Amino acid sequence: MPNQYFIGITPPPDYLAKVEHFQRKWINFLGVEPHITLKAQGGLSPDKKWIEKVENLCKKIHPFTLTVAEPHYFGDNILYLSVTCDQLFPLHEAIVKAISPPEELIKHYFELDDYVGHLTLGKEQYGISKSDLKDMELLAKQELTPYPTFKVESIRIYELKPSNKRYEPYVDLPLGANL
Repeated sequence: MPNQYFIGITPPPDYLAKVEHFQRKWINFLGVEPHITLKAQGGLSPDKKWIEKVENLCKKIHPFTLTVAEPHYFGDNILYLSVTCDQLFPLHEAIVKAISPPEELIKHYFELDDYVGHLTLGKEQYGISKSDLKDMELLAKQELTPYPTFKVESIRIYELKPSNKRYEPYVDLPLGANL
């Protein structure tokens, strides 16, 4: 199996550590650090030719402010923290269009019209029951507040190598380098 990639935004280090600590109450092995998903795996090929397109796009994007907000669900089996940010969807859309994945991958990964910016806290796929997700939701409202507002000055590409079971940071791409 070739290396896999996705693109995300990392919260500030102190909040990242707070979310990781929170998740470890339910999850023994975290497959990736907490992040706000910006672009899923579809179209991010192992040849890495797409990275230059994303890097060039990032140079033209002004840094922006993002706020993490209340927990919500996808269905009843994925709990996430919502995010509010007017610039998030346009950036997601620009990256998807620059990479041009096939329509079936856009649909498969809930991109473009189906995109919801989020920071996943837990899901049944991780071995967490629906009951535990409800407990997690209630506790998140206590332990993960105040929800941070922070300036996004870069995006992060994550890589999963065949030998690894965890997505690791591959490269951070700064925003606004050509402004």
